[in-house]
Amino acid sequence: MILIETLKQEAEALFPQLVAWRRDFHAHPELGFQEVRTAGIVAEHLTNLGLEVSTGIGKTGVVAMVERDDAPADAPVVMLRFDMDALPIHETTGLSFQSENPGVMHACGHDGHTAIGMGVAQLLAKHRNQLNGRVKLVFQPAEEALGGALAMINDGVLDSPKPAAAFGLHLWSRLPLNQVVVQSGPLWAAADGFTITVQGKGGHGAMPHETIDATLVASQIVVALQSIVARNVSPVDTAVVSVGTLQSGVAANVISAEAVLTGTVRSFSPAVQELVFRRIEEIANGVCQTFGATCQVEIRLGCPATINAAAGAELMQGVASQVVPAEQIAQIDPMMVGEDMAEFLNRAPGCFVLVGASDGDTDELNSPHHNPTFDFDERMLPTGVALLAGAAVAYLGG
Repeated sequence: MILIETLKQEAEALFPQLVAWRRDFHAHPELGFQEVRTAGIVAEHLTNLGLEVSTGIGKTGVVAMVERDDAPADAPVVMLRFDMDALPIHETTGLSFQSENPGVMHACGHDGHTAIGMGVAQLLAKHRNQLNGRVKLVFQPAEEALGGALAMINDGVLDSPKPAAAFGLHLWSRLPLNQVVVQSGPLWAAADGFTITVQGKGGHGAMPHETIDATLVASQIVVALQSIVARNVSPVDTAVVSVGTLQSGVAANVISAEAVLTGTVRSFSPAVQELVFRRIEEIANGVCQTFGATCQVEIRLGCPATINAAAGAELMQGVASQVVPAEQIAQIDPMMVGEDMAEFLNRAPGCFVLVGASDGDTDELNSPHHNPTFDFDERMLPTGVALLAGAAVAYLGG
């Protein structure tokens, strides 16, 4: 499509502004549901583009519609989503635009996503009268396991009008610069959590026979939980069960009466998810019964698996082929990280893509996401703008 080629060129010309936006957001990161400054800048930019803007959606989310002046009421609607929140991490990059908020850092690239969203808005607003429908721009708070997508959905972000498809992207520091990962089916996993609270009987460390050692019981549970993936989940399926914390005891010579385990579960299919949840409860209760202890098991549902629709992936494949060379379009093994873009895709099937942001000038891998030294190559920003603006144009044109 000619318009996508135009959008690509205009996105490249916007590079200095994209960098400036990104670095400003990076220097002023805000945690989930606290993105007041970020949302304010986004809303002001969208308003200055002549768009009708709604704020406070999902507490700190921002929504705007791009449409032609004579768009009919029943015009098709496509949604583009950009997340805005940072992480509770103390930055150690030493960048000139390093975080000015101690203990808060854009360590996952959402500063880049927000800048991309502002660029997409600028280009689509410029070409609004060439759109064959409406584009709903959604700037989401609290993606980092805080339920920002559901908060926006509960506030009606998918209503009036309802988008038929949703598209989004995530920059990825470990993929080659401007490599675009497009694939149908599962891309990222469901991310759930659990807490197991073990109740034993405390006592003197020198008289263990008078106690029920909660630390010992909890340790046995940690080991036994590893059998779920090894011996209960089919080898052709995929799951992760990881215990992240074990807290028990207050003194070296005191046997603890209580221990608390927390962990994460990752899966792609509801059947595997249900199996893992059931086995966590059975194993925890069974181990406790063996040792004479009791326990409470709490399962916390997080975001579902990020699954791309076949039609959405096919559309993005076509757009990507006009934005980057064919050899830069790739597929990967699904990853076990979570992303609440899944909530939108489950209601408006589309596609979520990855854009490589590794600095190709060095042989060393970039720091991983959620790391105090995380950074990414800003040359991916125009690619992200062209991809998502192009996806909207292609979807409405189709």
